[in-house]
Amino acid sequence: MGLSNSQYDSIIREYQKQQLQDKHEQDQRVAMVYEKLPAIRELDELISTAAVRSARRLLDGDRNALARLREELADVREQKAILLKAGGFPEDFMEMHYRCPDCRDTGYVDGKKCHCFRQAQMKLLYAQSNIEEVVKRENFDTFSYRYFDDKTLIPGVGETEEQHMKEVVRMCRQYIARFGEEKGNILFTGTTGVGKTFLTNCIAKELMDQYYSVIYLSANDLFDVFSKNKFSRQEDEEMKDMYEYILDCDLLIIDDLGTELNNTFTSSQLFYCINERLIRRKGTIISTNLSLNMLQDLYTDRVASRIMSSYKLIPLYGGDIRIKKRRIGLD
Repeated sequence: MGLSNSQYDSIIREYQKQQLQDKHEQDQRVAMVYEKLPAIRELDELISTAAVRSARRLLDGDRNALARLREELADVREQKAILLKAGGFPEDFMEMHYRCPDCRDTGYVDGKKCHCFRQAQMKLLYAQSNIEEVVKRENFDTFSYRYFDDKTLIPGVGETEEQHMKEVVRMCRQYIARFGEEKGNILFTGTTGVGKTFLTNCIAKELMDQYYSVIYLSANDLFDVFSKNKFSRQEDEEMKDMYEYILDCDLLIIDDLGTELNNTFTSSQLFYCINERLIRRKGTIISTNLSLNMLQDLYTDRVASRIMSSYKLIPLYGGDIRIKKRRIGLD
């Protein structure tokens, strides 16, 4: 999921536009202050004059010129702060305001991509992939209970499929509502076609609409990123970015866990991913056809223990909805 040169250039152009916007908005704020408080303009002119005077003194060999300039500027800035406050303006009103204070809207901090750049990268990649189209089709507005039995009780559950799914949807909506305060974790279990992926798409759309960063990967794709990050001999900056973003995005969705080729590497990487995201307090949703006992056998006790202790376990029941849809279409 690396960026092409054109995609990279597209993101950089957005940063350049934002920098111009930042400067334009600052100029407007300064003009507003000058109009209401002309004395502020005079103080700014004093700052410019003092800086020029100090530069000349430094060129003439005056070693104390810089220290005197600092004292003079501190006094003038204190006067500005007092006047701004008296005029009803915040102290930093005339300064540059950035969308991302960490990188000052450049996209980079100490030569490395800022978190906002990585988020812009993922947003662009998703916009140019099919996930946005998928969530247009699979969301709460298109969700239907017509494919769930409303008559027969599920053995050991005491609810019909429809009753149980309504409770599941309620829990999903509750998860979304609380996401800003506590980025919790969910494990969806159930056989093929019972709605696990559809529900994760519903949650993904709601959170993406709220501008949370969401990564949706099949288990195969997830472990492919982990493998390339660990074993690739080439310095692949985009892959390293992707690896870090998997660990740090607001919500990571791992679909169809258990369909990948399992070995000690995948088990250790799954534990690290789950554990690291718990430490960072990030949300994770896993869907799987495996039972809890099968997860324990396949991924070791450590993985099963982390999931059982930190994830909300939501089993889904019923037959394959895709088959039901085809049958209804034939009726």
